[in-house]
Amino acid sequence: MSDRPHNEEPKDHSLADAVGVRAARKLAARKRGPPGVYAGLGMIGLVGWSVVVPTLLGAGLGVWIDGRTPDQHRWTLALLIAGLCLGCVNAWYWVAKEDRAMHEDDHDE
Repeated sequence: MSDRPHNEEPKDHSLADAVGVRAARKLAARKRGPPGVYAGLGMIGLVGWSVVVPTLLGAGLGVWIDGRTPDQHRWTLALLIAGLCLGCVNAWYWVAKEDRAMHEDDHDE
């Protein structure tokens, strides 16, 4: 009788699964081929819109607040900068995610 619990998988089986998953990733990467021009343009568009949208929303919210409140402080510039910062963080997230995916594909090959 073995010392391991009945619900535990043998180590060889999990190793075989891991090798199978890596082999499937390799085959999928070979079928896809190198990324084309449109993939690069799509990534540029994604990064651009992820910066532009929060920036414009921040500026729009600032204009709306400034029109509703008779404060001496103006919110438009502050919220525009906050939206820009948020957009840059968002773009950085997407670029880092794509970079990790590319390195995983390179590592698997």
